[in-house]
Amino acid sequence: MKRILLPLFCTAFFATTLQAQITDPKATEVWEPQPPVVTPGENDKAPSDAIVLFDGTNLDAFKSYKDGGKASWDVADGAMTVKPQSGDIVTKKEFGDFQLHLEFRTPVVVKGEGQGRGNSGIFLQDRYEIQLLDCYQNKTYANGQLGAIYKQTIPLANPARKPGEWQTYDILFTAPRFNNDGILVAPARVTALINGVVVQLNTEIKGATEYIGLPSYKAHFKGPIRLQDHGDLVSFRNIWIREL
Repeated sequence: MKRILLPLFCTAFFATTLQAQITDPKATEVWEPQPPVVTPGENDKAPSDAIVLFDGTNLDAFKSYKDGGKASWDVADGAMTVKPQSGDIVTKKEFGDFQLHLEFRTPVVVKGEGQGRGNSGIFLQDRYEIQLLDCYQNKTYANGQLGAIYKQTIPLANPARKPGEWQTYDILFTAPRFNNDGILVAPARVTALINGVVVQLNTEIKGATEYIGLPSYKAHFKGPIRLQDHGDLVSFRNIWIREL
């Protein structure tokens, strides 16, 4: 017991003594480094340091997930819309830690129910799915609804707007860390907001998304952002990302 308490006592004594010696407020001021200046976006524009993935005009930042060719979703009126059966699209660039913003709209004409209604998904680093679904008065399994880490973590709230209305998704992602032997050192974590409402708060991701079975990790570095073609006419606009 003495071996444990003595170091703790010494640390506390040293901290108290040091605090007593600080009489100048400038002693606790840190001036360097200064954070970089970022001009915030106005009127739905991206911040000055963001990478614009979709500005409403073309899909140049994306490619086909199936074959790596040209992304073939439909682009019109400043938005891109899933082209059913064409497959997922994925960013050409890969990312580690990031802040992602996008706007989405589920079809105004409601078809189906549960997972069959306005379904898509956002795959972080091409592995970890954050669910996108029309959950306005549409019940489904809780860890598969809008804002869920799919098949893992139930969202904190359901802030879904009506079908056909534009909605916002903001995601803060911390990538997992692996050591040189490929062993997981720290899991991925995510904070997500839908329409300004927190749905995930520093939530641990348990591994790559699996439709059947349990999630698990495999060592990797960076990865792209993938948007899912689930067969529904989900639209996206104003997509940008900030590397952190």
